[in-house]
Amino acid sequence: MVGNLSPDPAVIVCPVTTFALRTASPAKTRAEAVVVGVLPDGALAPGAEDVAAAYGRKLSGLLATVGLKGGPGEVAKVPTGGTIASPLLVLVGLGAEPDADAVRRAAGNAARAVTNAASVALALPADTPELVRAVVEGYRLGGYAFTGYKSKPASSAVPAEIVVLTPAARRAEISAAVEPAQVLVDAVMAARDWVNTPPADLTPPAFADAIAGAVKAANKGLAKGSTKVKVDVLDETRLAELGCGGLLGVGAGSAAPPRLVELDYAPKDAVAHVALVGKGITFDSGGLWIKPAASMATMKEDMAGAAAVVQATLAAARLGLPVRISAYAALAENMVGDAAMRPGDVLTMYDGTTVEVSNTDAEGRLVLADALGRAVEAKPDTILDIATLTGHMVMALGDRMAGVMGDDDVVAAVIAAGAAAGEDGWPMPIPEFMEERIHSSTIADLAQYDGVRWGGGLFAAAFLRAFTHGLPWAHLDIAGPTFNKGGPAGHLTSGATGYGVATLLEYLRTRAAAAAPAASVPA
Repeated sequence: MVGNLSPDPAVIVCPVTTFALRTASPAKTRAEAVVVGVLPDGALAPGAEDVAAAYGRKLSGLLATVGLKGGPGEVAKVPTGGTIASPLLVLVGLGAEPDADAVRRAAGNAARAVTNAASVALALPADTPELVRAVVEGYRLGGYAFTGYKSKPASSAVPAEIVVLTPAARRAEISAAVEPAQVLVDAVMAARDWVNTPPADLTPPAFADAIAGAVKAANKGLAKGSTKVKVDVLDETRLAELGCGGLLGVGAGSAAPPRLVELDYAPKDAVAHVALVGKGITFDSGGLWIKPAASMATMKEDMAGAAAVVQATLAAARLGLPVRISAYAALAENMVGDAAMRPGDVLTMYDGTTVEVSNTDAEGRLVLADALGRAVEAKPDTILDIATLTGHMVMALGDRMAGVMGDDDVVAAVIAAGAAAGEDGWPMPIPEFMEERIHSSTIADLAQYDGVRWGGGLFAAAFLRAFTHGLPWAHLDIAGPTFNKGGPAGHLTSGATGYGVATLLEYLRTRAAAAAPAASVPA
């Protein structure tokens, strides 16, 4: 048994696909397609030795004919003509280092290459728990598609049966790795679905309802006796009673009022207490500092932090991680109605801090300030906030990497968790001179924005730090990697990526493992 779930760990059933681990030869399996990895030296990767032997000297000529050099992203499909039992061989480039990241990307590429196959055998490197997780995660995530708004959606490209071929299939730690991978994929896909949903259909009240429904469904699926997740939705009346001026100020211009959704997962055996805070701007027009039209095109993504926080919490509950989680999703829509906040307004945050607003398009830090104030009152060991916060971070780090700021040890732990989960992050500083900048208002305690073009992402982090009241904390600015505006690559499909769910869950798993026996924490 792993965590709160108890099916046979060697055969995991998800809504559309059965995953199985087997020791069978990839050259003899009768799956409709077999996927193998190719290295830059022209050799097949570990796991495909029997296929290489079946082709013998013909293999190098075959690779040359299809133009496959083993580089990342390369894919070729070859009819086998009876050379192996399966009728179709799918070759995917792994690059020079076939580690978990490379395997995850290659499996994702393979998922989109194999269409209309009822069964697929994956003969990629899979002799460690990390590699098995990478194969499962990559294949399912690479095959993700958001089709709910298609009048005639295409049939699912995900086969009914996927077999992971590995000589280590019967080892307990290998079979135990499949279930956590499935739980993570479910969470990432759910986050992608929310972020991809048109903003008219995911207003703050609608998003709050969706979160409450997701919590109910997750609790229903837990094993008997497991710790359930509690949910509390604070509407605009309660926010006003509590003095959450950030959420109310940002949401004032929208016909859809703001919400603060609070989750509590409190297992009796908790070895740590982590607060997760997520920005949930369901659409960001920029307010009265209205964005250019092109910059608004994907602003439904501005609630990705809240989606990641909620889904990571539910995944931790499904896995039964012994970590208490206090999660806060700060939801508002930043619009241009006649009651919209104005530059020059002063808002009072939940903790009593006054903030002078200068830029209505820097709204995320305002809703996070209220949520951080609530998180501090829960007295967690650590606070992590995650937000699509600044374009400055995209300019600094590009669109595939998050900036991570805060206390050095927490930042290092978050970046390590991201590396293990296949999500890139980079440490960024909060220089001391930012303290002077955030205190530059002449009429309020803090300035929300100071008009200085340089270092805006660092300014935003310094502003958020003011609301953590000295608790250990890290801030993840995910404005770059949360939405893929280009074509699919590896396990990342076009549109929402679900970035952050894997990092947060891995961080929670690491915190649990650091204080608990290894056997009690899912791989």
